[in-house]
Amino acid sequence: MKKLSARRRHPLAAVVVLLIALAATGGLYTLFAPADKAKADETAQSLAIDEGKKLYAVGCASCHGTGGQGTTDGPSLVGVGAAAVDFQVATGRMPAQQPGAQVPKKKNIYSQAEIDQLAAYIASLGAGPSVPTENQYNPEGADIAEGGELFRTNCAQCHNFTGKGGALTTGKYAPTLEDVDPKHIYEAMQTGPQNMPSFPDTTLTEKNKKDIIAYLDAVNSDKSESPGGLELGGLGPVSEGLFGWIFGLGGLIAVAVWVAARTAKAKKS
Repeated sequence: MKKLSARRRHPLAAVVVLLIALAATGGLYTLFAPADKAKADETAQSLAIDEGKKLYAVGCASCHGTGGQGTTDGPSLVGVGAAAVDFQVATGRMPAQQPGAQVPKKKNIYSQAEIDQLAAYIASLGAGPSVPTENQYNPEGADIAEGGELFRTNCAQCHNFTGKGGALTTGKYAPTLEDVDPKHIYEAMQTGPQNMPSFPDTTLTEKNKKDIIAYLDAVNSDKSESPGGLELGGLGPVSEGLFGWIFGLGGLIAVAVWVAARTAKAKKS
């Protein structure tokens, strides 16, 4: 019997198999992608950092130092991260108009593109919290009840149980959380601005933060109802006690004066 001769493979068969394997693993795009794509991304980031450095030199260096190392007028920005820059600048707290016990929120003077450039420069000085994505701070589908419990445990001591804000010591205060962008609430928990402690993911997880944002959105919504009737600004026992003293005790005094006057008139007659 004649031995069957082995079939000879086509010279391009190995190439075809390799291309199929690359396509299945996504490597085909990498193989044929522009070689300078990574370099282009790196160049764009470098340009953002350069532009941010220019903005920093004009608006921030006088207080925070030419290299972000800090001065007697402003703390070091090394390691605060992009999230801190986005929060402070987007809410208008920075640049500060003047030093004080606390820098208030005011109208923002930078565009979002400029804020991103400033954030890129500060982030280049040292690793820190990054700007959160919408998926991280979007309250849709979060657990409002769990958020309320977390807020009352960790935040209500300063911000009041519905986020109305409150006074602290030596001229400081916890600002109201009404109408605050969810992204900025998330960034505040990440970075701990001014008098506020930070709540990293090891303390409050990403889900915990989202639950808290959902709770604040619910209690400060125009659609939310107060089951206790007149909420007196939602400021808690201070406003309620003041209301009781002025109107409650004042009403009792008025009634006592009226009774005394009626008694004296009756005796004279």
